[in-house]
Amino acid sequence: MKYLVRDKIFAIGDDYWIEDEQGRRAFLVDGKALRLRDTLELKDPSGHVLITLRKKLLSLRDTMTVERGDAQLATIRKKRLSLLRNHYRVTLVEGTELDVSGRILHREFVIEYDGELLAHISKQWFRVRDTYAVNVVREDADPALMIAVAVCVIRMAEKERDDD
Repeated sequence: MKYLVRDKIFAIGDDYWIEDEQGRRAFLVDGKALRLRDTLELKDPSGHVLITLRKKLLSLRDTMTVERGDAQLATIRKKRLSLLRNHYRVTLVEGTELDVSGRILHREFVIEYDGELLAHISKQWFRVRDTYAVNVVREDADPALMIAVAVCVIRMAEKERDDD
């Protein structure tokens, strides 16, 4: 299933919709302004919070947490040694690790588990500027989690670029 993200409104405090292949609103990304740390909520169309993304305050490397309800679901960090490509590791609470690699800032990357493709993020399917797709390839992959990971690593990569 493909989800369409219009990228130009990625700023703290901005809200934007993510649509499914049929053009229906599937998820709302709600940026929380005026918070001590960077926080985003991924909501369903009726406004229920599915996933919360938070920047960790005290960590040596940029780290964001993924929460579902009151429980932490995952931690996202940039891998230390990644010379040619952006590379992030998503560690789920039960120990499973997802690998995110590719050209994050160009919106051309993949999310994999143990070498198997879960989602492909790409701008190549669209001619519209600042638009990309999150194509959830595996049927048993959680679309909300895949979208949250994509939004999170893009935000982290953009922040790192801006800090340099």
